[in-house]
Amino acid sequence: MAETITIARPYAEAAFKLAREKNQLEAWSKMMGLLDLVVRDASVARCIRDPNVSAEQLQGLILGVCGEQLDGAGRNFVQVLQHNNRLSLLPEIRAMFDALRLEHEGVLEAEIHSAFAMDDAQVAQLVKKLENKYQRKVRAQVSVDAKLIGGIKIVVGDKVVDATVRGRLDAMSAALIR
Repeated sequence: MAETITIARPYAEAAFKLAREKNQLEAWSKMMGLLDLVVRDASVARCIRDPNVSAEQLQGLILGVCGEQLDGAGRNFVQVLQHNNRLSLLPEIRAMFDALRLEHEGVLEAEIHSAFAMDDAQVAQLVKKLENKYQRKVRAQVSVDAKLIGGIKIVVGDKVVDATVRGRLDAMSAALIR
């Protein structure tokens, strides 16, 4: 069976292409976010998996919950997903859509894990350094993880900069075991 990401990709790319052509990236991001929330709801997820719920009922449920927050193209998108039994893939489709949008806008996402809370000035300084390094706009998500003991770990795409005490201890432990 194909990976869900492989199945979700064409839908995300089609939605992104349509949104870009109509200059509606922000509106589509909001619609995708709403649809993602709706299908993640426990009752809606049960309905999606329930073979006794007809396609029309499921489509009516999702479109009814979303209401006027979906434009015509968004409603059509839901209908296509329902017709192809792909509504459960909306979280993956949304994630891919967001990644395509960030790439199009030249924005990198960075995860900053810190052992202690960082104030806005520290985050801004770190983001500025990352922007200088990557020559792109950086959007950072900051989280506190006391397990790191001290320092920070930065994840940008597939690159990881681990300047934590936990990382150093793990490296020393691995070196001693060899």
